[in-house]
Amino acid sequence: MPQDYDLFVSSQSDTPAGAFDKLLLIVGVVAAAALILAVFGIASGGGGDSGEAAPQTISWELSEFSIDGPAQISSAPTSFQVVNVGGQIHNLVIEETGQSSPDLAGGESAVMNVGDLQPGTYTIFCSIAGHREAGMETQLVVSSSAGSTGGGEGHGGHSGENVDWEALDQAMMDSMLAFPAETEGLGNQPLEPRILPDGTKEFELEVAIVPWEVEPGVFVDAWAYNGQVPGPMIRVDVGDKVRVLVDNQLPMGTDIHWHGIATPNNMDGVAPLTQDLIKSGESFVYEFTTRKPAIGMYHAHHHAQMQVTNGLFGAFIIGDTPVPRGMTVSGVEIPADLTIDHEIPMILNDAGVIGLSLNGKSFPATQPYVGKVGDWVVVHYYNEGLQIHPMHQHQFPQLVFAKDGIPLDQPYWSDTVNVAPGERYSVLLQLEDPGVWVWHCHILTHVERDEGMFGMVTAWIVEEA
Repeated sequence: MPQDYDLFVSSQSDTPAGAFDKLLLIVGVVAAAALILAVFGIASGGGGDSGEAAPQTISWELSEFSIDGPAQISSAPTSFQVVNVGGQIHNLVIEETGQSSPDLAGGESAVMNVGDLQPGTYTIFCSIAGHREAGMETQLVVSSSAGSTGGGEGHGGHSGENVDWEALDQAMMDSMLAFPAETEGLGNQPLEPRILPDGTKEFELEVAIVPWEVEPGVFVDAWAYNGQVPGPMIRVDVGDKVRVLVDNQLPMGTDIHWHGIATPNNMDGVAPLTQDLIKSGESFVYEFTTRKPAIGMYHAHHHAQMQVTNGLFGAFIIGDTPVPRGMTVSGVEIPADLTIDHEIPMILNDAGVIGLSLNGKSFPATQPYVGKVGDWVVVHYYNEGLQIHPMHQHQFPQLVFAKDGIPLDQPYWSDTVNVAPGERYSVLLQLEDPGVWVWHCHILTHVERDEGMFGMVTAWIVEEA
């Protein structure tokens, strides 16, 4: 025990009466001080109405995809208590002031000291790509007199009061009937190689920021390969010598990782471990020989959380698709002489400036797929986003026959295929019935909002044979 503590205990225990007197004196002083403060507070208006609004704390709840909070508050020194009760990352931004909470994972919270908000109308939204469009936006009215400071509902609450249900119906109908909508730009276009004298297939990729129309009238600054989102599809054969010339016109460095593609270590595309960073204005050459069939993809690895979600991704296919011809799966016989009528690489995204999209477009700008009754179709799902997407086709069961390009020993049928980030699933299906059949992610807030259908939706247009 420290010496000073010993002396204090000793002096108190030696003179108990003196200690008691001192204690009474301290209690008396504290009581007197409290009385003076109380009187002063009353006299100065601290406990009454001084004309100054008392500080207030306003609660906001973020979820998929709504912001729940008050519709109106009074003008006063204000703090926002922001809680993410959802499962995805969200934040809260005041558009007029530029103030923002940090990005919050599910279950996290933060306090924003927003100061003395002046009377007026403020727009509150989540700035995570695609979330505002999905419904995470609301209005907050700040009045000079006291108003409601809690219990209200943000965008998407729909308690039943003051809701124009007919308008919601019409918005959904209008959005669906707008499909397919024409927009500028088309991704996934095959990239033809230059054949060098030794047989090497040489491809050129320019990396740059370009305007990209995600949905009708909505342009974003996409990070693109050759001006496309997704980047151009590269297809080669097993045993090919491949040479890819990369010209970086981004404002920052980049690299390319060949995801699911076997390469030498120095071609793996992870700066600075396997190569130097390709700085802005510089170029780099990737060279490798393909070893085996693959349903791979290529994407940036440097600051991938920014570059990939903003558009730097593309499909890379090696060799023939390993369709399970001649197999019988759950009683369904796959023809041994099956001919693939359509092969579709479908790249899923949910973040960055591209947001919730199929092949770089949001409904109704997504590409419709046209086929005839009896056609056999192969779809390669690629998830380059940050979330899982259960991909559902109306009417046509999907035979999952390969994962990450690796043929499955036991293919299986599924009407909804769950694709996690980084995964590729290859499915086989047959178009059996004519009509327009919807095809979409089955996380409903990835496809619908108050303004109608959007995001990760497309359709089959099946014609009579």
